[in-house]
Amino acid sequence: MTEPKFSYFYRPNALLMTKSPKQKKRINNRIRNLLTIALVLVIILGVPYFILNYQAGKSGMTIREVVQRKMIRSEGAGNGDSPSTAIEEGEKIDFLMRQHIGKEYTDKPMISHVAVDDLDQDGLLDVIVCDALDNFVSWIRQNPEGTYTETILAKDLIAPAHAQVFDFDGDGDRDILVAVLGLLYPSNDKIGSIVYLENDGNYNFKKNIIIERIARVSDVRAGDLDGDGDMDLAAAQFGYDDGETRWMENLGNGEFKTHMLQNLSGPINVEIVDIEEDGDLDLIVLVSQEWEEIYCYVNDGSGNFRMKLLWGSDNEDFGSSGISLYDLNQDGKLDILYANGDAFDYIPPEGKPWHGLQWFENKGNLEFEYHRLCDLMGAYSLRPGDADQDGDLDLFAVSAFNNWEDPDAQSFIWLENIGDMQYVKRDISNDPSHLIVMEPGDFNKDGLMDFVTGGMYPYPPFDRMSRVSLWINDGTLISEN
Repeated sequence: MTEPKFSYFYRPNALLMTKSPKQKKRINNRIRNLLTIALVLVIILGVPYFILNYQAGKSGMTIREVVQRKMIRSEGAGNGDSPSTAIEEGEKIDFLMRQHIGKEYTDKPMISHVAVDDLDQDGLLDVIVCDALDNFVSWIRQNPEGTYTETILAKDLIAPAHAQVFDFDGDGDRDILVAVLGLLYPSNDKIGSIVYLENDGNYNFKKNIIIERIARVSDVRAGDLDGDGDMDLAAAQFGYDDGETRWMENLGNGEFKTHMLQNLSGPINVEIVDIEEDGDLDLIVLVSQEWEEIYCYVNDGSGNFRMKLLWGSDNEDFGSSGISLYDLNQDGKLDILYANGDAFDYIPPEGKPWHGLQWFENKGNLEFEYHRLCDLMGAYSLRPGDADQDGDLDLFAVSAFNNWEDPDAQSFIWLENIGDMQYVKRDISNDPSHLIVMEPGDFNKDGLMDFVTGGMYPYPPFDRMSRVSLWINDGTLISEN
């Protein structure tokens, strides 16, 4: 009987059967080396692919977009992680007189936002308050001049986070759009909502729920995003692990269609502006949490958006706390003012040495140059204004998470513009502490810049508390100039 021949096709090791022991050993070593190389290649290529695929799935981006995002971050205009020491420290100038306005507080205040607006259109500025302790939106009305009375406009709004005042329905009076977290502290529960407070013309406000049972909403803004003449919405949903950024197309009759833009956790702010200056409205979004990035969503004019990453920090603990859009250097282009001082991830919350203030100079064509302004632990609410009326814009900011055991820890500061975008850092106040929001406005109609602040006290010390404070400019800065 003839012995069957070995088939190399079915028996890949058949060659070894005709080789000497040394040859067999040599071939086995080569095979092991090739397998080792293959395994290393799988690890080298497979692990990054797994990470990219995971991040793509979590963010809603394609793998290509995630790669582009990482390349932009590595080539970006600095990460701002290193403290700045270049700015000059100036002497304190007492030019603001503080007074408490609104209702008295019996417990630790938790003011999450204040908006300055003439709600009743009587020529006097009022304050709209988001109270995350008592869960309401209220109106601190100025009438007559210099007299302030607080009225609750809507109750049972659990942790309202932001209020925008404008004529939403086009009937001539001022309405209020509210972003509602559903819970002040981190949660993955679908407890967020967007609420529209409809003014009947007599300052009675009807609560209309636009959408609810979504990831915690930290910000919502209105604008005509698709160019059809009605008001659409853009919302930042902080969530926790499951945040989102969306725009909501106004279909009429109180109906909105959601268009998801991003699935990253931690969106804090969404600004609606024509950043390209092409006649349509774009979105600027600040994302915190593990991302710490600023995005632009470029509108084609019909509500179709192209994403562009403007900047990102390599420090995942950078603590982004807010952005605002202003033409800081007065060159005709909107710049981005940016504060990083969030510390809610810590128990107790505490400021970090890399916290501070910065601005992104708009160079045109969606290119921005990063400028670190100064350090400020717990920095929040960076706002510009010409407080000394010398023709350039100064900057003001508050601190929510400073070292409050130190009685000299700064809670309210002024960056005086001394020319050519150079600043001197001056202390305004260290009392009250824990200031989380601040907005400017001329409250007494004297042509000078005043301020309103709100305090939030999630942790001690509790010896320098305030709820809502009005800071009146006494003109000292003007007389000195």
